Amino acid sequence: MGIVLPTLFALLAALSNALATVLQRRAALTVPQSQGFRPGLILDLLRRPVWLAGVLTVIAAGVWQAAALATGPLSLVQPLFVLELPLTLLLASLWQRRRPSGAMLLRLCAVVAGLGLALLAAAPSGNRTHVSIDRWLPVLAACAGGAAALTAVGLRRPPGRARAACLGTATAICFALTAGLMKTAVHILTEDGLAGFLTSWQTYAFGASGVCAMLLMEHAMQGGPLIASQPALTLGDAMVSFLLGVLVYEEHVRAGWWVLPQLLGIGLIVTGVFALTRSEAGTL
Repeated sequence: MGIVLPTLFALLAALSNALATVLQRRAALTVPQSQGFRPGLILDLLRRPVWLAGVLTVIAAGVWQAAALATGPLSLVQPLFVLELPLTLLLASLWQRRRPSGAMLLRLCAVVAGLGLALLAAAPSGNRTHVSIDRWLPVLAACAGGAAALTAVGLRRPPGRARAACLGTATAICFALTAGLMKTAVHILTEDGLAGFLTSWQTYAFGASGVCAMLLMEHAMQGGPLIASQPALTLGDAMVSFLLGVLVYEEHVRAGWWVLPQLLGIGLIVTGVFALTRSEAGTL
């Protein structure tokens, strides 16, 4: 099926998620800042039409993401979501009717160029659709334990960079796990129909992981500045998803001298992401 369709679907999902982030960030800033893990935060946000619009956009992003995962490798699809940050900042500028600065556009180009270089050099391939439960169990335990530990550490900190970074990283783990489980669930839906989809454990696992990710993301947005939460979320999701693709789904990436341009691309991405969040932290 090639890389064109999964790349297109992933880009549409990234654009939808970027719009959702702008909408949800606006809504999150209108409710009192929570000092702890407060499920009631969602009830407060439900009264905000902007937040509801953001949720609908997230659902649309999920559909595009499912289509991308059904047609391409996890290690290709999820790293493309790094583009969410540049797209989010562009949309936020348009929302505020501000023209993007030349420096901002240069940093956006660094992220895009780095992502393109890294993916072209890695050339992820393989589209395994089913993974046995015994292969998933240690991964589920590691992801759940890591996310729980980061959440606990973050919530012990006062609002600020440390708290936002911890909660952003925990959110990234949950989003990556959601994508990994969704990949199998989508193929089950395609092959076995709705009955198979509704009776597979992956369906309920990715649903639970997705709910946790959404709740953690709202707390991360409230927990501190964008410069702390967004790089952790953006880079963490891409990194954990890439590892899941290679280690769980046994997808293949180039090795040998190809690692050098991959590292160069990753360096450009990291530099661009941190530069963007540092200079544009007040945009959202």
